[in-house]
Amino acid sequence: MKDMKMDIVYDGKGKILGRLASTVAKQLLLGKNVAVVNAEQCIISGDRKGIVAKYKVRVDIIEKANPEHSPYWPRRSDLLVKRVIRGMLPYHKKATGKVAYKKLRVYIGIPDSLKDAKPVEIESKNPKELYVSYMTVSEVSKLLGYNK
Repeated sequence: MKDMKMDIVYDGKGKILGRLASTVAKQLLLGKNVAVVNAEQCIISGDRKGIVAKYKVRVDIIEKANPEHSPYWPRRSDLLVKRVIRGMLPYHKKATGKVAYKKLRVYIGIPDSLKDAKPVEIESKNPKELYVSYMTVSEVSKLLGYNK
């Protein structure tokens, strides 16, 4: 994968996944190169059993007539975050969305090329105080079968 200059860097540590994804999607549609670091530490709020059940159903969907045409949901945490962001792009199958999606990079941890970049903060309250139960994306990916 060739490196490109990132206009905006977001840190996913302790951020709610849906809010992060919608903010990133807006910036991508504006034509900016966006990187998300620490994607495995994003938070999904809700009941733990419900979260796992929802993603388990998504991962296990297989079309009977032609299994190759089934939707693909990854188990790895960075690809799972990237898939959620793609869901926030309204035109991901059209040219506008494809160009925007190619400008997105999602990383587990912080790569050496982005260590000097200062992450942009998303305006939100502390999710750990707001929600009773939540899970990180890495916990969800482990429960879905990703074992690294």
